[in-house]
Amino acid sequence: MYKPFFLFLFPVVLMVQNVSAQLEVTWQDFADVNFEPVYNEKYDVHFLMPKFGERIKTYQGKKVKITGYFLDISGTGEVFLVSANPMASCFFCGAAGPESIVEVLFKERPPFRTDQIVQVTGVLELNGDNVDHCNYILKEASGKLVN
Repeated sequence: MYKPFFLFLFPVVLMVQNVSAQLEVTWQDFADVNFEPVYNEKYDVHFLMPKFGERIKTYQGKKVKITGYFLDISGTGEVFLVSANPMASCFFCGAAGPESIVEVLFKERPPFRTDQIVQVTGVLELNGDNVDHCNYILKEASGKLVN
């Protein structure tokens, strides 16, 4: 009598675990990328475009979490990043590479302030061709304050 119920319940439990599971990525994982110059007609300039390594490709389209410094680079709440470094030494200040930042598209506007340490969870997109966005993008993201 209980056997059919358990045969049904076991796969459901496994599916729920997989759906809610997320992979923790590190900044070292994001460093699995090389860059090569590619001409961009729209801007009439060469950009260093990413060639993602096999390890980081395994995270494409998966729900991941990363811990880093929150940055509101627009100053108006329009463009959010998580960075391996605080604002004073982030990619835009010339002290790090593009692999040290992740663009974050939050489900809801976050309450964080620049340079707070946060843990952000979202679906990872590897952006290899749109120069108007970062190489790494977390979509459908949410976050929590670490410090």
